[in-house]
Amino acid sequence: MTETSSSATPSSPDRLPRRVRHDLRFRKLQVQTVQRLTPHLIRITLGGDELAGFTSPGFDDHAKLFFPDTATGRLTVPTVGPEGPVWPAGPKPTMRDYTPRRHDPVAGTLEIDFALHDAGPATQWAEAARPGDVVGVGGPRGSFLIPTAFDWHLLIGDDTALPAIYRRLAELPPGARAVVLAEVDSEADEIAFDTKASLSLRWVHRHGAEPGAGTALLDALRQLALPQGDFHAWVACESVAAKSIRAHLVAERGAHPKWVKASGYWRRGAIATHDTHED
Repeated sequence: MTETSSSATPSSPDRLPRRVRHDLRFRKLQVQTVQRLTPHLIRITLGGDELAGFTSPGFDDHAKLFFPDTATGRLTVPTVGPEGPVWPAGPKPTMRDYTPRRHDPVAGTLEIDFALHDAGPATQWAEAARPGDVVGVGGPRGSFLIPTAFDWHLLIGDDTALPAIYRRLAELPPGARAVVLAEVDSEADEIAFDTKASLSLRWVHRHGAEPGAGTALLDALRQLALPQGDFHAWVACESVAAKSIRAHLVAERGAHPKWVKASGYWRRGAIATHDTHED
């Protein structure tokens, strides 16, 4: 079991997370480039005049993507009214949440990574996307800023969590210590991370098994020797798996419940879900 080595408490000012709200905006952006990074990961770079003013300070922010109608190619996005989004008449488009992997305000670009788990509409759009195609982007509506003043950091996730893990590692300062447990299908799906932190990285491979069907991440975590000291744990993967991992960290590994953020970025058998697991 991991022991806590400092006298800091969850309410210590330098360890309190902070919520930040943003003005809600909806944008129509154009595809600039499409890169097949791995067999199960596509990176799409977006741009356009409407990207001006975009902000995403939280490493696990979510922006909502709106996809064109597959039959007509028409893209519908709402406007912002006094009480929130206002939709024009007609059916709403398919929408999914994605983490902005990298926003470059100088270059005017926004990178979105698509994990190819199934043959759903988002995957179909990403696999067919070409420069000049249009997609809608809404938000992020807010950010949850997690301090870095911990003895070390634990990041656990599957393919869908890779953009957020990348961002967190990029923002950790020199001298920070990070442990990452990441699940992908095979060695061909591993990606590189840039960080100034001291990084211990372990990849977990499904080897063709259905994503979210097993307990590969939890099994690997049970076998992992964790550092001593106060740590923040961030978990994002299939919802049932995320809940089980959080329970293990709190009950068996000495994690403080207030220093564990666990999310189900998706749920087997469900569409467009995002679950938050807390006490």
